[in-house]
Amino acid sequence: MSNKSILFTGGGTAGHVIVNLALIPVFQQEGWEIDYIGSKDGIEKKLIEQVEGVTYHPISTGKLRRYMSIENVKDPFKVLKGTLQAWKIIGKKKPAVIFSKGGFVSVPVVMAAKLRRTPAVIHESDYTPGLANKLSIPFTKKVLATFSETMQFLPERKAEYVGAVIRQELFQGDKDTGLALCGFDRSKPVLLVMGGSGGAQKINESIRESLPILLKSFQVIHICGEGKVDITVEQTGYKQFEYVQKELKDLLAATDFVVSRAGSNAIFEFLALRIPMLLIPLSRSASRGDQIVNANAFQEKRFARMLEEENLTSETLVQELHELKEYGEMMKDRMQTYKSEESLEQVVNIIKQVKK
Repeated sequence: MSNKSILFTGGGTAGHVIVNLALIPVFQQEGWEIDYIGSKDGIEKKLIEQVEGVTYHPISTGKLRRYMSIENVKDPFKVLKGTLQAWKIIGKKKPAVIFSKGGFVSVPVVMAAKLRRTPAVIHESDYTPGLANKLSIPFTKKVLATFSETMQFLPERKAEYVGAVIRQELFQGDKDTGLALCGFDRSKPVLLVMGGSGGAQKINESIRESLPILLKSFQVIHICGEGKVDITVEQTGYKQFEYVQKELKDLLAATDFVVSRAGSNAIFEFLALRIPMLLIPLSRSASRGDQIVNANAFQEKRFARMLEEENLTSETLVQELHELKEYGEMMKDRMQTYKSEESLEQVVNIIKQVKK
């Protein structure tokens, strides 16, 4: 077994992959052998297969539902199958350590790691632990928290507060390149709208309904989700993308304000880049409410404004964005108090400390 072999896991949404994408280059630079276990058709497969030098291993996964469904009967068998597959992969690759970012695909991997006596570290981005990580914690050596407040929900002997792990490439964007990608200039501030890796229909609709007013004050970049571009509303000052990856650093460099869901990884990236944000978290009816808690925490610290989806209309959106513009400089001043530079190094060091 190589002392410099690591296996990553995590998926289901881009948020469950972003931290892994931040860590992988660090281990690559140090000559580690890198493998990744994910689902057969999740977004993690699409994102990781673009990274050179990483071997991707798909396994069977079940979804961790909080509601009644016939699929709940089938999913334990899928998880069992995935655990067996992960057990075989870990036995073959013999990693020194496993790092899990969460999501339902990670549970069988962390369980298999325990069976193989391979130390695992998991990372919790949200204010309160998600179900996948709650199930995984008993099988791990360490659980790392992005919010300091999360420590109260974690076992003291395993938990460690590390802050947010930010992709270093995001600090390397070029404003002029970002503007050119959209056909924009410097005459008006740029508003970036993103609804998560899957898009957000209500946000998309509200933005498009508000364009006649918004374009008087902003140039708008709209990352609207796969298959959700609407060519009927194309116009000067408004640029749509389904999804961006390599271009993101330049688009963020061009961005003055952002409208976003309140997934932890994304909002901490905006915070690190000092971009004032309006957060529209997933509603409790569509989630466990973690994004509402995240957004509330940021609003209380005056890093962001918050608009709940139940109150989202084109009128409330325009009103909140004018408020965001007015208080943007104050938010940037508050953001100066947050330092993210040491988190990445801290996580890397913890991973190295727990490895076999």
